[in-house]
Amino acid sequence: MNYLNKAKWGFLLLFFLAGKTTFAQTKQSFSLTEAIQFATEKNLNVQSSRLDATSAEARIREVKGVALPQVSVGSQLTYNAIIQKFILPAGGFGGAPASSTATGGNQPEQADVTAIPFGVNFQGNVQASVNQLLFDASYKLGLKAAATLRELSQKNVTASKINVAEQVAKAYYNVLVSEERIKLLDYNISRIDTLFKETQAMNKQGFVEKIDVDRLEVQANNLKSERQKVQNLVGLTYYLLKFQMGLGINDEITLTDKIQDVNIDELERSVAFVAPVDYTQRIEFSALQSQIQLADYDLQNVGKQYFPRVLASAAYGYNNGRNNLLDFFTTKWFNSAAINLQIQVPIFDGFQKRYVAQQKKIAYTKVQLGSDLLRNSIDLQMKQSQITIQNSLQTLRTQKRNLDLAQEILRVTRIKYKEGVGSNIEVLNAESSSREAQTNYFASLLDFMLAKVDLDKAAGKLFYGQQ
Repeated sequence: MNYLNKAKWGFLLLFFLAGKTTFAQTKQSFSLTEAIQFATEKNLNVQSSRLDATSAEARIREVKGVALPQVSVGSQLTYNAIIQKFILPAGGFGGAPASSTATGGNQPEQADVTAIPFGVNFQGNVQASVNQLLFDASYKLGLKAAATLRELSQKNVTASKINVAEQVAKAYYNVLVSEERIKLLDYNISRIDTLFKETQAMNKQGFVEKIDVDRLEVQANNLKSERQKVQNLVGLTYYLLKFQMGLGINDEITLTDKIQDVNIDELERSVAFVAPVDYTQRIEFSALQSQIQLADYDLQNVGKQYFPRVLASAAYGYNNGRNNLLDFFTTKWFNSAAINLQIQVPIFDGFQKRYVAQQKKIAYTKVQLGSDLLRNSIDLQMKQSQITIQNSLQTLRTQKRNLDLAQEILRVTRIKYKEGVGSNIEVLNAESSSREAQTNYFASLLDFMLAKVDLDKAAGKLFYGQQ
């Protein structure tokens, strides 16, 4: 019995370890580029835009199907509950009436008539028909519009990917900066703990007062509290990043890119040269050009409707009619066939097309105005992004210098305190200044990273050339 219990617990332990191994294998690692590539495949907004593109493709095939033969087969069975009668003169077809009666001196004479049933109780027919469009001036234009619609739907997918790339990049940088703040806070806590222990030892030996120990304990508690807040912020930024990537919030991921030891000179060189604005690099501008083309086709289509349309059709079928339903299915059916050629020539429509054309022309003009407005908007975005990133770079350089100075002041102050020529208050003030400089530095670093994303988006380079 003990052997069986041991075997059971051993099996459970192996199952648990296997489960942990499987869970560990699901953890994924992403660089920034990999995270963007993953998001452009899995993000729900991108998937929705792909469905729109698929729907547009189906619409294109629907338009093309208009020129294909339209084939239909139908049948009908009719029961004439009351057969309609035709009224004929009593004398026959065109003959004189057999008799007449007078109903009064001033009453008109009424001829006797004969009512003849015209039909049978049951009628049925089966027919197949084929309709073919031979000529329609607007059809070829519709094919061109369909091709442009396909381009527009693909551009909309790309626009969705670019928006996702922007969101993922900003969330990714948020996580990196928050993690670096965690590391620096851990270092500060370790340093304060060391100083706290040293000060406690000095207090026991009578070299420093108890109040100095208390001040350091307050400083250590504040650092640990701040560290917990930043840790919570890191968790939140991870949730946001996984949401933008299309992952579940419980999925485990690791970021492989790092931002420690940032070279400000290299960052400055990366944004020093900005090429002239190329509007075609902006997906919004490219999509608007497709919309302009579609508006032009829409306007041309009104004019094409003045051309004649030519259609051909053919029908072949059988019909039968009997008073008895059983005879209806056992007797001979009679065939029939017809071929039609139809030409539709529009002559006058009450000036409807004329006013429709006016509306389409106004819509076309509005889209062109939108293109001019977008150009101006892109120019403004580029100027704003360039100024913002230059300001961010200058602030980052200043805060990096302040951080170096604060670290040096803290180093010197700690040495003076250990040698007995400095006070505990000076150390605490230097610690506070150092933490403030660290906070300002990381805030300015994040601002620069976000400004870089905005500049790349304004220049049409955010999606790294992937379409």
